[in-house]
Amino acid sequence: MLAPSVEQATGAAHDFAVAARDRYPSYIEYLAERSRVRVPLNRNGILQVAITEKGVKGLKKTAPATAQWIDAGELHRLEPSLSHSLGAMFNPGDGAVDNTLLLDALRKLVASNQRITFIDKSVTKVIPQAKSCDVVLDDKSRRSAERVVLAAGAWVGKIAGARYARVVKPARGQLVSYSSTPLRHVAYGPRGYIVPRTNSLIGGSTMENVGFDNRTTAAGIKKVRAAAEEICPVLESSTDVQASAGLRPVTPDLLPIIGADPEFASLLYACGHSRNGVLMAPLTGDIIADLVTESPLSHDLAQFRPDRF
Repeated sequence: MLAPSVEQATGAAHDFAVAARDRYPSYIEYLAERSRVRVPLNRNGILQVAITEKGVKGLKKTAPATAQWIDAGELHRLEPSLSHSLGAMFNPGDGAVDNTLLLDALRKLVASNQRITFIDKSVTKVIPQAKSCDVVLDDKSRRSAERVVLAAGAWVGKIAGARYARVVKPARGQLVSYSSTPLRHVAYGPRGYIVPRTNSLIGGSTMENVGFDNRTTAAGIKKVRAAAEEICPVLESSTDVQASAGLRPVTPDLLPIIGADPEFASLLYACGHSRNGVLMAPLTGDIIADLVTESPLSHDLAQFRPDRF
């Protein structure tokens, strides 16, 4: 999802999230030109659906200034599958991107670039120094570079020497995938969300502190299905439902860690994006490139600094 209006941060972190969302159209074009993969981008806006009168009051009370209320009649014309709802808060500009195809496009782009070498080994340790950083791999071999970027997802905290990544912990998120797509808009409900794709619909999600266990559970999938089908009851009749789970890299404040080690400029952090990794990925890449090339920064990174914990 690309949902900075719904999953709001504060201050400069919120501004960064909105800018990250708005970076996507040009990013998708960049990838399409170079990888020949057209990644679907949904900018239809996000609906926060009210199921009860209490939900109506809550959404109206907490809505950002950029949102607008849609009454039941208008919502039903917009999305007939939500005819049971009492209305929705509409967040224009938000939406979703197909992260599976996005990753495919990025892999093709990397594979076609002769300046990039992919090493299929695990990193066990980084050794930052004043003007360079060593990387130790699981076969005991080493690589060295003037700049090393830590972007190892939920596993970044396991890399020795990455002292500010130790706060990043894995949080399991279980998802379901329906074969039908009854909506055009991403929709949030009281307990979850649903995200339409070209030929499927994703329902999510849990957030469980179970270490590196990425297995689905009957209880977790039951919870996710209940949340999705509460938003869109037509999904209750679905028989072809697939389940999956992944690990989010979560920090104590749910904000990413972006920036250089205060002592060693050779080691850069780009990790801990928690629930907003897909949203913030392109803009984080821009910022890291600026840090590597010592270019002026376009955003305030104070809320993301590595040594804040």
